[in-house]
Amino acid sequence: VVANGNGTLKNVFVYVKEGLPDQNWPARSDAVVLDQEGCEYKPRVIGVMAGQEFTIKNSDGLLHNVNAKPTANRGFNVGQPTNMETKKSFTQQEVMVPLTCEVHGWMEGFVGVVSHPYFAVTGDDGSFRLEGLPPGTYTVEAWHEKYGTKTMQVTVAAQETKTADFSYDAAAVALFVP
Repeated sequence: VVANGNGTLKNVFVYVKEGLPDQNWPARSDAVVLDQEGCEYKPRVIGVMAGQEFTIKNSDGLLHNVNAKPTANRGFNVGQPTNMETKKSFTQQEVMVPLTCEVHGWMEGFVGVVSHPYFAVTGDDGSFRLEGLPPGTYTVEAWHEKYGTKTMQVTVAAQETKTADFSYDAAAVALFVP
């Protein structure tokens, strides 16, 4: 658990869970990289669209193995013995796909896979942005690996900006803050 200095959480995956029109969204082409550095996945949580290629990089120059354990997608278990990159993608929505390294048992990462471009991961200030949502009412979900999911309804009008704040129980969060 990474608690930011302002009392917010890093590594929360936020996405539109319901309310988008049924359509085939083209997979994004922006580069998404999950790096194994210092025997940690960096960033710990990433988001991609179904069909979007992402890169798993080994910057440590020592053996790592990336074991993806999805339930809806096909898993993989790839050895990376040196500095190298492996490109992967998932074909369908799945929140979340856990990743582990069986060489270094403490290494965990997560991939949020959605069928549309409206997702984000909170950063060092706990914020997120879901840009370009068409007007409508949506169920937005926040996922955290220890604290679970929170949802809220958000209605957005044309050219409107809204703020959505998710709160987790402070007592539970305090148990994990270093």
